[in-house]
Amino acid sequence: MAWRGFRRLAAAAAVSFLVLLVVTSAQAIGGPSAETPIRRPLPHAAGSQGPGQGREAALLTGCEQQLLPGRRPGVPTVAIVGASFTAGVGAEDPAGAWAVLLARQLNWNAFVYGVPGAGYVHAGLGRKGPVSAEVTRVHLGALRPSLIIVQAGHDDMSVPPDQELIRVEQTVAMIRAQAPGAQIALVTVFAGRKHRPALYRIDQAIVAGAYAADPDVIIMDPLAEGWRFPRARDGFHPSPEGDTWIANKVAGILQQHGVRPAPAELDPALCTIAVRPQSRPVRELNRPGWRPALDPPGLLPVPVARVG
Repeated sequence: MAWRGFRRLAAAAAVSFLVLLVVTSAQAIGGPSAETPIRRPLPHAAGSQGPGQGREAALLTGCEQQLLPGRRPGVPTVAIVGASFTAGVGAEDPAGAWAVLLARQLNWNAFVYGVPGAGYVHAGLGRKGPVSAEVTRVHLGALRPSLIIVQAGHDDMSVPPDQELIRVEQTVAMIRAQAPGAQIALVTVFAGRKHRPALYRIDQAIVAGAYAADPDVIIMDPLAEGWRFPRARDGFHPSPEGDTWIANKVAGILQQHGVRPAPAELDPALCTIAVRPQSRPVRELNRPGWRPALDPPGLLPVPVARVG
């Protein structure tokens, strides 16, 4: 009887070992997908952060690591994600986008991520959106920004307003959960040359969804407020002068909500990822001579001038 019980136990152990071996082998063979490149952790990434934030910080590479709390003490951080306006379409290069100009005005650390065509529903160019996916790549838990700005909406004009409202509410709630101490601001729909009724419907859905998730959200509504700025040749995107106008407008609205520039003597870092339709995506850092390895593949590092 004892021998029979021992044989059953041994058989069960063998089956368990085989199952474990199959699962482990599948994980090892599968590896990360193309959308999740392997990234090297920083030895100091965990620091005084909690376990979850430490793991999140370990995913950051290149210029994003310069934005981690502790690397530049006393410098607040803003994260800006959005569509073609944020990617600098219409400007001469991504460094001229309104979001980058705003970061320079604020003299804050800044992470700017722009994907043309991205909305709260639509994925946009290269399917790098929607904006909730952009927010996820920013790793708010690790960067701990004081302000998050989302610019999107025009590209969702074909989306049913009820669906847009729900998606906006979910996106703002996700941001609030990941960055509970940050201010959240939305730049909603920009006026186009046509489809105005659809634009107004989607704009109202965005505002309603944002307030449903967070009554304290800052709403900047170019369509309802009638923003007028110089446009590029396509008649929609801002020209370089238009980007400057938008940056000044946003800075003025933020100032009304208590957002102030950092002292000039501080040394903030600027990182931008702009997915551009005519070229490879561009990654920038404001430190001259910065030459990291391309990670993830396809992002081109370009050194730019210091902030301020």
